[in-house]
Amino acid sequence: MNRLHLLLCQLLVAVVIVGLWQLFSTVPIFGRMILPPFFFSNPVDVGAQIVAWFVAGTIWKHLAITLWESILAFVIGSLGGVLFGFWFARQPRIAAIFDPYVKMANALPRVVLAPIFTLWLGLGIWSKVALGVTLVFFIVFFNVYQGVKEVSGTVLANGRMLGMNERQLMRHVYWPSALSWMFSSLHTSVGFAVVGAVVGEYLGSAAGLGYLIQQAEGVFDVAGVFAGMFVLSAFVILIDIGVTLVERRLLVWRPDAAGSRI
Repeated sequence: MNRLHLLLCQLLVAVVIVGLWQLFSTVPIFGRMILPPFFFSNPVDVGAQIVAWFVAGTIWKHLAITLWESILAFVIGSLGGVLFGFWFARQPRIAAIFDPYVKMANALPRVVLAPIFTLWLGLGIWSKVALGVTLVFFIVFFNVYQGVKEVSGTVLANGRMLGMNERQLMRHVYWPSALSWMFSSLHTSVGFAVVGAVVGEYLGSAAGLGYLIQQAEGVFDVAGVFAGMFVLSAFVILIDIGVTLVERRLLVWRPDAAGSRI
């Protein structure tokens, strides 16, 4: 299946889902509405709300704030995860000492941390960034750690036999091995960075997509809630496309997997 056919199939799935949603929320089936509009709204109203936000220009401020929070959480969490992942993988004794503490920190419920970050850092962007960092960091950390640990012993032995020092091994062996794992985690981390920002905004803020959704929910504006979620989803997809472009540039040397073509 080529890229055009794949895109058409993906669009077809979206059209079918939206069409069924519109049908079941506006046309009674056997005398009853399967998706009551009060609880599910309908695509037409949701689309109208999104258009109204962009025409009025009110959405841009909220998008900019959520974007800035998400980028900061993504960058800080990813850099921290990469650095600590490499360090722990190259220092087994340090990793063994801190292993239970890393697992304990990862097990902490992030929703519980959100009010604590708000108390420490206030209602500004940094409490949302901190929440996003806690979500991104561990995903990247564990993937980079595993990527470095999974380096082929044969490749390492060949590198040492060719006279590579530790710095050269890091650049030409460990780093390329970890890149595939790292970018795999970054695709997941994009969504979590945005989730951290939006959840923080939802719990306490004066702007952002989370604030917009919370305000709509507070007045039972179901169309506004769904509109906010759709804008958020499109927002995440655009960021993920950016990560994919960077991945293709950095991993240009990697051959396509045998089963990667559909």
